[in-house]
Amino acid sequence: MPTDVVMPQMGESIFEGTITKWLKKAGDKVQRDEPLFEISTDKVDAEIPAPASGILQEIKVSEGNTVQVNTVVGVIGDGGGASASAAVKAAAPAAPAAPAPAKKEALAPPPAPVATAAPTTPEEGEDSDVRSSPLVRKLAREHNVDLAKVSGTGTGGRVTKQDVLDFVERRTAAPVAAAASGQAAAPAQAAIPGDLVPMSQMRKIIAQRMIESRRTSAHVHCMFEVDLTRIVNLRNQLKNGFEQRYGARLTFMPFFVRAAIIALQQYPIVNSSLEGDSVRYHKHVNAGIAVALDWGLIVPVLKNADELNFLGLQRGITDLGERARTKKLMPADVEGATFTITNPGQFGAVFGLPIINQPNVAIMGVGGITKQPLVITSKDGTDSIAIRSVVHLTLGYDHRIIDGAIADQFMAVVKKTLENWSEEVG
Repeated sequence: MPTDVVMPQMGESIFEGTITKWLKKAGDKVQRDEPLFEISTDKVDAEIPAPASGILQEIKVSEGNTVQVNTVVGVIGDGGGASASAAVKAAAPAAPAAPAPAKKEALAPPPAPVATAAPTTPEEGEDSDVRSSPLVRKLAREHNVDLAKVSGTGTGGRVTKQDVLDFVERRTAAPVAAAASGQAAAPAQAAIPGDLVPMSQMRKIIAQRMIESRRTSAHVHCMFEVDLTRIVNLRNQLKNGFEQRYGARLTFMPFFVRAAIIALQQYPIVNSSLEGDSVRYHKHVNAGIAVALDWGLIVPVLKNADELNFLGLQRGITDLGERARTKKLMPADVEGATFTITNPGQFGAVFGLPIINQPNVAIMGVGGITKQPLVITSKDGTDSIAIRSVVHLTLGYDHRIIDGAIADQFMAVVKKTLENWSEEVG
């Protein structure tokens, strides 16, 4: 019997998802649990596995379309009989399913509305002989592209957004490597100066949340210079043995997370959140670790980080980063942060002024680690100049509940912990 492929509910407060990419074409063989398509929600981007083995008999919802959870987006058959003819059907959007019934009266309210792609019903009198969505036709008009001249690579010959972008690029420049290999390049790679490229679903959500955070919190920043020489030397000594022993790379991030945890335990207001006119002091430190992706930014959360030893921190950070980059995160992995750490320094920034990750009241930015001349004072009071490994740490905090004095004292603890590191690493 055919198996319906449905838009999954990636959390109780998520009611819809956007199909960003089909990883299989109609007619392809699929194995149960292998990645079948990618989705984007207001919480996370994820790969969705096939619910059964067989032939992808039909794609009912094409890339770029947003549908409610439990909507049938495709069908997997056993490869016999009707599947051959069904495989050539054009991908059309399924009618939106009725909202999933609430499991409890206390079900979280739906997320703020986000822009969704228009359905793929052909518009009368406009490229009616070409299979494409209104989004694609709009893009074609913006670039003065005749869709009849564009070869469609979508299901049933449908012209996709990427087909239009590739056509524009071929028309104005030599074919790019991605087009030559037959693989769709990311919009940021395919676009050329002068192009107008729609924002991805993730970029829309990031934009919305950054504006909301700026409007919500009274942002103030302070910056501390930290002598990281002790930790740099320690890591250089231990990193090879650490990886051989534990199967994980030794990075700098767990040092910063541990130092932040120690400071948060001394200044719990920095590990709080506002609830109306009250302050919620959180029992544990759930550390949000920002991860830069090729297609955006996401903040997976290391839960109960204050209960982990150094090795546990490193393993947790590595796991979250790998799953973020391979789209294996679940909504629960990006919820519940009480304090966030971001690392713009990995790309060479001296320091950054990060925006607070709501509903947190503070975020710590880690700058690049560089060698600089510093004045060193010995125990007897003698000054000398030495080359040291230095990092600049920035704390962005919500001035509605955190005063400058508290922020500075918090960062002073972080600085002291890092400069006088004494905790066992392995």
